[in-house]
Amino acid sequence: MKLFTIHKDGKLTPYTEQVFKNSNQEADLEVLLEKNPEYFFEGSNVLIIGRQVTTNLNTFIDLLGTDKSGNTVVIELKRAKTPRETIAQLLEYASFIETLDYAQLNTIFQDYYREENNLDDYHQQFFKNQSDEKVSFNKSTRLIIVAQEISREIQQTAQYLQNKGFDIYCMEFKYFETPAGEKIITSDLTVGNENFIQRPVQSASLPKVDQQQFLSFLDKNGSQVFQPIFEFAAKKGLVFRWGSKGFSLNLELNTGFVGLFFGYPPSSVFKQSIYTGFEEITKKVNNPENIITFYREEIKKLEFFVTAKSNLKWVIEKSYTKEEINGFLDIVDKVAVKIEENGLK
Repeated sequence: MKLFTIHKDGKLTPYTEQVFKNSNQEADLEVLLEKNPEYFFEGSNVLIIGRQVTTNLNTFIDLLGTDKSGNTVVIELKRAKTPRETIAQLLEYASFIETLDYAQLNTIFQDYYREENNLDDYHQQFFKNQSDEKVSFNKSTRLIIVAQEISREIQQTAQYLQNKGFDIYCMEFKYFETPAGEKIITSDLTVGNENFIQRPVQSASLPKVDQQQFLSFLDKNGSQVFQPIFEFAAKKGLVFRWGSKGFSLNLELNTGFVGLFFGYPPSSVFKQSIYTGFEEITKKVNNPENIITFYREEIKKLEFFVTAKSNLKWVIEKSYTKEEINGFLDIVDKVAVKIEENGLK
């Protein structure tokens, strides 16, 4: 494949194909793919939930994801030509992933995103699933090899496995640079193209944000709501636990933390919003039913929270009065007192 820049005078400047490994590490390819799955997997987006995931054999899966239906996606990356053992690696990883239940996948997801919200909720927002019906995760596993050059041996073996019913694909990428230093990357499925396009533990982590970064992400309406929250938390001695996008606001007791609610900026799949922490209370607090009932009934009185599966959410898209914001914080304060009175499990 040849690529050219067309200048105003009609002249062409060629992009020169480069050997990716000469100027990039395999980690660079991981970053490209984990940040841009929608471009590599056009027509079948993938939510990346783990990177360098440790298996029971102490080997490492480059990237782990899920598709819209909750099926797992195992991605093996090679920055140059695929060695002969690539297929064996991928099948070994698949044998491990097949054994994982939702709780284990959720742990991988939470380690990766450094978030305390659940994979199920994040998955629904990422794929914009309208139904509240829960997805059944890991019913099957898709295997994907991404490399600058897929060898004939790997393509032939992958095609054989696909013919035998394995959900396996090979994707080649090309890497180009212009004399001016511009870079371009292309991708093409060499095994499984038609089927792929038509088909509707421990992990490395994304970097955490902090309060200053979080505030910089907000629009005017978000700043109006979240700034009083930070002031409220400091006054009450509550603890922020930061993730890759947002935070959980926690009450700290002698035996641990319990999340009261979660906050997200506009760039999150949850949009600029606040989510209640009913699951956290159920999981960690004694006699949680009465506390959650109180929390839910009081929040509903505010009239700007809506149902979000088992929780309630406040999508911050307009201006709110100080009274409305303080009304929410007063409820949170009362919930924290009830949690202290009941204690953690």
